[in-house]
Parts: sequence; structure tokens; C-alpha cells
Amino acid sequence: MEIRDKLPEYRLFIHPIDVRELRRDIWNDDPVSGKLTIDGKRFEIDLVYRGSHIRDFPKKSYTVSFYKPPIYRNANVFHLNAEFKDPSLLRNKLSFDFFHDIGCLAPRARFVFLKVNGKNEGVYLELESVDDHFLNNRKLPLGPIFYAIDGDANFSLMSDLEKEGKKSLSVGYEQKCGTILDELHLQKMIMQINTIPKEEFEKEIVNYVNVDKYLRWLAGVVLTQNFDGFVHNYALYQNSDTGQYEIIPWDYDATWGRDVNGEEMRSDYLRMEGFNTLTARILDCKTYRHQYKNLLEDILRNQFTLDYLQPKIESMHSLIRPYVLTDPYKKESIDFFDQEPDYIYRFIEARSAYIKSKLELLQ
Repeated sequence: MEIRDKLPEYRLFIHPIDVRELRRDIWNDDPVSGKLTIDGKRFEIDLVYRGSHIRDFPKKSYTVSFYKPPIYRNANVFHLNAEFKDPSLLRNKLSFDFFHDIGCLAPRARFVFLKVNGKNEGVYLELESVDDHFLNNRKLPLGPIFYAIDGDANFSLMSDLEKEGKKSLSVGYEQKCGTILDELHLQKMIMQINTIPKEEFEKEIVNYVNVDKYLRWLAGVVLTQNFDGFVHNYALYQNSDTGQYEIIPWDYDATWGRDVNGEEMRSDYLRMEGFNTLTARILDCKTYRHQYKNLLEDILRNQFTLDYLQPKIESMHSLIRPYVLTDPYKKESIDFFDQEPDYIYRFIEARSAYIKSKLELLQ
């Protein structure tokens, strides 16, 4: 089989004792050591299974940390996502590329082919970690980064999980970069979101949030229809020059018409206004509501179209298809894989029509 455009091949070696250790408790976050060979260069690494419910899947996802040499592609950590429940394997990358194209910060992603101890593990998505290297690679000012790790990252004073007041306003977040003072500022921001009087909100919120970037992110979540994206599946970065928070998407496989289990999700399942406290308060301001409407109209004309997206989808599908045929977890469902581009095209058309039909609500 001749492959014109080749995927990078990652050859991972894990000592059998460490393999047993990984499998003994898939929820253990203590890493094991390994060796990773890429383009003939060997790296000594630490690795651990990543994700929450995805750890139960037979095809595992990994977080890889480099320590000798400590840097690869201007980073010292990346993630290898199995994309096990996505029959297309495309949705995460398609989403991050889309977010980038509409003016949001988003992780870089590329497909690779992974072998573990000489055995094919199949097509993986290498995802850039959102950390200080992420900022350096974009020449952005260093600043704190918080991961939204559960439903309490809802910008509210109330817990989504316990249905009561939060014990701490930083609950729901895991701090990746920064200090305790940065955590206190995050708590202050969440308090202000909830307590700034309505008549002052439009003017005051820009002291805490980059509203233009937030609205671009909101448009991306709504158009790709990531139901989990409003209280989960994002990171917050505070730009130290402006003091404003920007929001970064994360884990976008349950998009483009499928849910977290890979099942069909109706194109009108997620409302145009989304949900969470910050979104509700921003869209309560007429100025920002009109800004969001204009932004949606622009994206619907330009980036969220078949003319724009279909060549990208076809290119990705053609690139990885020969490798899917040798992926032990996916090769038996190649027919399903081949049907997915058309499924995504139908979703784009239906979702676009649905959002256009609701734009008048943003008057």
C-alpha cells in the first residue's frame, strides 16, 4: 500500500512491568516511564492514561511528558487522543482548526500513527497542551491558566453538581500555571460576573473578560454544537498585559452532530444562546447581543459553509484513511468511517439553517 502523505510514526516502548502497572489501576495518575521514538530520535518520557470516562475504552489515550531531551516541537507535554468514540476520528481536529479560523486561541492538533511495544495502536490525535509553552509559541504574555475540569466551572455562585452554593468560587477549575494570587483573582472575577449590577455590566465586564474573544468562542461552541462546552471542556487564560481572561476550547470530539457516545445528536439540540451565567449576562447586554449576531452572520457566510469546510474534511479523511485500515480498533468499521464526511456535511447544512432561523432572537 503506497501512502502519498504520511503520518508521523510514534514508536512507544513501555516496560512490561510498567504496562501492567498502568492496566492495574487505569485511574492512577502516577506516570510510568517509557521511550518514544519519532523520526529516528529517541526521547525518554513519562506517560499516564488521560481523560475521565475515556479511560475505560480499549484504545487508551495518553499524556506524554518529555524529560530527556525535555522539549519536542517547542513543548514538554502533549496529549495522544485515541478519539475512540468518534467514528470519523476527525471531529477534535476539525473543531480546533475551526476555532483558530474564527479568531480564537485553540490547541494545535495533528494526526499520528502510534505503535506500542511494536504493536499497531492506530491513528491518534496529538494535541498541544495548554500551558506556558502554548503561550510562548504564540508570543503571548505569560499569565495564569485554569482548566475547567467539571460542571462547576459554570461562572456561577451555585454548584451545578451539588445544587447549592459553592464552597469555593474556584471549584471546578484546576490551576495549570500561576500563583495563589491568580486563583484569588479568578474567584474575584466569578464574583463580579454574578454581582455587577445590570446597568453597569456592559462597561465593567471588560475589566475581567475579553468579550470579543468570548463571543467568538461562544459562536464556535454553538456552531459545532458541543453540549458540554459551556461548563466543561475549556481553559481560561488571563492575559497579564490586559488583565482580561480569554477562553480556550478543549476536548471537542462530541461535536459536528454526534454526542459523547458517538450517537447522533439532532442539529437543533443546542440552542443558539448556549448556557452558563457569563453567557447569559453578556447576551443580556444589547450591544454584545448585536455583536454576537453580527459575528454569527459573518461566520455563517464564511467559515461555517460547505465551500469552506468540505475540502478540509476531505483532505483529513484521505490523509488518515490508509492508516485506519491498519488501526486494530477501527479497521473493522471502515465503512462507517467512510460515511462520516457526508454525515458531517449534512450536519453543517442543517445546523446552519437552524441558527439562521433563530438569529432574529438576538435583536
